[in-house]
Amino acid sequence: MEVLHRTYSAPSISVLQASTFESPKKEKRTQRRWRAKGYGKDSKTTLQVPSCTSSDSIRLHASNPNLSTVGHANDKNFSENADSPSDASKLLEDFYHVANNLHSTLKSAFSIITTERGKLKQTLDCEAGQPPSAQMIGLKNTLASDPIDGSRPLVHQASNESRNSITESLSEFFDAQEVLLSASSSENEASDDESYISDISDSVSVDNLSNDVESCVQNGSPQPFRRRFCLPAPGPDTSNISLWNILRNNIGKDLSKVAMPVQLNEPLNTLQRLCEELEYSELLDTAAETQDPFQRMVYIATFAISAYASSYYRAGSKPFNPVLGETYECDRKDKGFRFIAEQVSHHPPISACHTESENFVFWQDMRWKNKFWGKSMEIVPVGTTHVILPKFGDHYEWNKITSCIHNILSGQRWIEHYGEISIRNSNSDICQCKVTFIKVKYWNSDVNGVEGTITDCNGKVVQRLFGKWHEGVYCGVPPSANCVWRPNPMPNDFEQYYGFTKFALELNELDPATKLLLPPTDTRFRQDQRLLEEGNVELAEEQKQRIEHLQRERRRVLEENNMTHQPRFFRKSSGDTWVSKQTYWDLRKDPGFANLDNPVLW
Repeated sequence: MEVLHRTYSAPSISVLQASTFESPKKEKRTQRRWRAKGYGKDSKTTLQVPSCTSSDSIRLHASNPNLSTVGHANDKNFSENADSPSDASKLLEDFYHVANNLHSTLKSAFSIITTERGKLKQTLDCEAGQPPSAQMIGLKNTLASDPIDGSRPLVHQASNESRNSITESLSEFFDAQEVLLSASSSENEASDDESYISDISDSVSVDNLSNDVESCVQNGSPQPFRRRFCLPAPGPDTSNISLWNILRNNIGKDLSKVAMPVQLNEPLNTLQRLCEELEYSELLDTAAETQDPFQRMVYIATFAISAYASSYYRAGSKPFNPVLGETYECDRKDKGFRFIAEQVSHHPPISACHTESENFVFWQDMRWKNKFWGKSMEIVPVGTTHVILPKFGDHYEWNKITSCIHNILSGQRWIEHYGEISIRNSNSDICQCKVTFIKVKYWNSDVNGVEGTITDCNGKVVQRLFGKWHEGVYCGVPPSANCVWRPNPMPNDFEQYYGFTKFALELNELDPATKLLLPPTDTRFRQDQRLLEEGNVELAEEQKQRIEHLQRERRRVLEENNMTHQPRFFRKSSGDTWVSKQTYWDLRKDPGFANLDNPVLW
């Protein structure tokens, strides 16, 4: 804001607005005599007002010095060429529109800088345990001594301060990005007045700063990793993709065998989607501390419902299909669990996962059948979900329900879940639960509704559940029912980032400390998924095709040698289910995956 207040070339908006009311009725516009012919050729007297701004096209400190010189040139042209009151009023009107656009541009830039300033301040907080450099001390002092107040208006202020003071304030915005201008225009050439600004921005590298922060230590141990709150780039535009051309020859077929353009994917894969079901694992923690078996079943049933909450905003994209042998781990000390998953079969595609916690054990193996019916696509899961509460010896099992994506070819896509979940405790027959996801009917406007009953061994209803799977679950009878669970609020601008929840945003994040411990088969090393996350769609498509080709080649070699793939961390048990070998975390610790032979998947 200090820079904006020192910009004496921008006139007061209130003054210009007052001037417009005094101007005479508009007449046929003549040549703009106030604008000199050489106005657009002198880079030192050029005021460029872009028509729109974005977070990756603004560098305030690189463009702002021009504002300090354009004012004098405009005043001079005004005094020399405004010969009549009519010309003067037209000049004021034109200048008002220019100033109004400039005000909007600077206001947008200010909003972006405020956001980036907050990110920088958060990053610098983890420098507390390391002897700070002179640059860090200067940045911290600047952030602490001159907080940005978004309520301060952008007003005209005639400044007689020296350029050195402007330089000091501009140094706060060293991380703003450069405005990309045409190299063929003489207006875009760097002026001598801008040279001292580039010296400031070049003196501190944001990349080096982030690397230093990530590697900072306190008392000899790494500081806690700060998780991100948005993706590197928003999702791509998919309006130019014709799904009909892709799907018209596959009506009624299994779509898991149909190649899709990478633009239709989200930067997560199916293994990470399984982990996403643990976003509300605190429900299992609560169940593990509840003595009443009927109330425990309430929390188990609510946990089963909560697994669908994250899909509400995700109908527009699909996860990546894991390649055979691909793995994923998620060690969340803040949530008290550690999760592993592996793609154990390719045809049919089967994903297995296992989660350990002090309060519970969670595992499942899932396979999906996808069918396209013209206007909608059904996803039918096959498999069983298991949860064990060691404290009580409970072993809960339940099935998954059908999901359907509507308006595949046109209109606003939306997802629906319908069917019945049956939950039972295989170690006790004290109670059981049935939860129904209500299918939408033409005569019923109620959507996403769920209803459930918990019964004793005689079939008597003890507890009732109701609500919506994307809004919350209640226990009891209205209006005295108690809320058991509500989903977490969505992040800012979630529509631009694939509809991800905060937990989903963190799943593909690669912690520098964890990176050295992961096997090379971990999903986070997969190039096509990472490139899509970064917004590089063309390279992501190339890498996706390359990775799929490598998988076909590995499969061909296995078939030629009469061999079958052997999963590394899971084994098949009775009932055609997959369970963990309980070897992943031991191998990760000793000898470490870097010291083992690992398959090359990409």
